[in-house]
Amino acid sequence: MSHAPEPHNMSYVELDGKDLPAYCPNPAMPMWSSHPRITIPLDHHHTGKCPYCGTVYRLKEGAVVRGH
Repeated sequence: MSHAPEPHNMSYVELDGKDLPAYCPNPAMPMWSSHPRITIPLDHHHTGKCPYCGTVYRLKEGAVVRGH
C-alpha cells in the first residue's frame, strides 16, 4: 500500500491485488487515528471510501486480482 496525491490534492491509498480485501484502518495509519476495522468494498471504478475516516482506497492500474 502506498499513499499518493491525486491531481486535486486528495490523498488515497493505492492497493495492489495482494492487498485485497481492502480494510481500514490500514497498517500505515497512526494509532491515534484508529477506528473499528472494516472491509472497504470497491466499486466498478475500483475505488472505495471508509465511512469512518473518509480515506479513499483505489486499486492500482494493472493490478492482478485473484479470487475476488
